[in-house]
Amino acid sequence: MSPLQLSSCRHVVDLVTEYLEGGLPPDERLAFERHVAICPPCRGYLSQMRRVQQVAGSLSDDDVPERLRASLLEAFHDWKTTQR
Repeated sequence: MSPLQLSSCRHVVDLVTEYLEGGLPPDERLAFERHVAICPPCRGYLSQMRRVQQVAGSLSDDDVPERLRASLLEAFHDWKTTQR
């Protein structure tokens, strides 16, 4: 994998949520889609994230125990903090 492609892959990871929620500007969306079209690992990642979004969207608050919800939110917060 070339450094340019690695940089693009990291960009895909950074933008995947915005992409799935329709929040990317048209030029970024096009660049994202072009990269995913030629990059099998990113295509797989996007597919996995779509599935996660589907499963998470099908859960109700009653499906996730409060203790687990708190642990997940804390883990996500810790992860986001390390990504900055």
